[in-house]
Amino acid sequence: MLINTRGIRYAKASRFEAPTPVEWDGVRGSSQRGPACPQPPSGLLPVVGDSTVGLTFDENCHVLSVTAPEDAAGLPVMVWFHGGAYVTGSGESVKYDADLLAAEGVVVVSVSYRVGVFGYLRDNLGLQDQFVALRWVRDNIASFGGDPSNVTAFGQSAGADSVYALMLGDTENLFHRAILQSAPLGARGGDRAEMTAALRDFIDVDTSTSVDEVLAVQKDAMAMAAARFSPSGGMPFAPVLDSVDLSAAASRVELLIGHTADDGSPYVPSREYWEAATELIFAGPARQLAEDWTAAGGQVATYNFKWKPSDAPWGACHCMELPFLFDAPGWEGAGMLAGQEPDADLAKTMRSLWTGFARNGLDALPSRSLEFGE
Repeated sequence: MLINTRGIRYAKASRFEAPTPVEWDGVRGSSQRGPACPQPPSGLLPVVGDSTVGLTFDENCHVLSVTAPEDAAGLPVMVWFHGGAYVTGSGESVKYDADLLAAEGVVVVSVSYRVGVFGYLRDNLGLQDQFVALRWVRDNIASFGGDPSNVTAFGQSAGADSVYALMLGDTENLFHRAILQSAPLGARGGDRAEMTAALRDFIDVDTSTSVDEVLAVQKDAMAMAAARFSPSGGMPFAPVLDSVDLSAAASRVELLIGHTADDGSPYVPSREYWEAATELIFAGPARQLAEDWTAAGGQVATYNFKWKPSDAPWGACHCMELPFLFDAPGWEGAGMLAGQEPDADLAKTMRSLWTGFARNGLDALPSRSLEFGE
């Protein structure tokens, strides 16, 4: 039996202010999902469906959910950071319900954080939110049966990019392994600082600006960034990293990194550009980071997710692996699945490998180079 505790507040913050930690009230077991950060509709709505169905919206979206076996004691912890190009998504989404993962003998924490203008216009506030959430895990997860000395941070798309930034900035040993799924590292162009400065000049909002006005200005700013900056303009809101030094992180974090075979397909106009987009934004940078991680003295494994439904409109596209890790009902109707269900055996294998990695690191994997599907 599993216990789900949803909508736990880990911090609070006024608009454009740093998060202040909130002490946990000790309550376990709640079905009330917390709010999502205000956001526009997802650009991947036809591909994956609506990730905010049933959720309310609030700038104070600093909540997390914990899924754990009822009798958990000293289990590995997996902390999930959702994707959405840093402008959409929520860890409270039904798409990230983690009963099947937790049933493999881990405690799963799903984090929500500020996105878009609210989180990344200045001061990396969304990243600050994530650090506070990881400290909450360190201080409280033992009460849910989790082992705070065995924490894996994992995420997909912008969530994977978040884990990358967290690895580089973690000086407190808050997590010990990391899984980067389809991290858009190719959008981390050298012009990100310049683009962020341009966004700050373009976006004229303050604490009195209505949420609707903020989102309207954000939409215009994203169009400006896409036109002026490439490829970083495809993900204009993201943590700004002053420098990249892998040595400290590589010495303490075991890494599993990979992508789907057609990650870039939803972002380009026709099939002939799928391979190029995938290579530029996802696959090439993933291989490079794996090589750099090894050169910095770290331990790393890679994967390539190739499964796709027959007649799949976008192939093995961005997000395709997610229904294989999380509870399948949340993905019913997703356009990328073309009316089909994930292969149950492959899903079981992936959950076993992901949780095995969280438990025992690279020693749990059958190979340092994994492939899923054909």
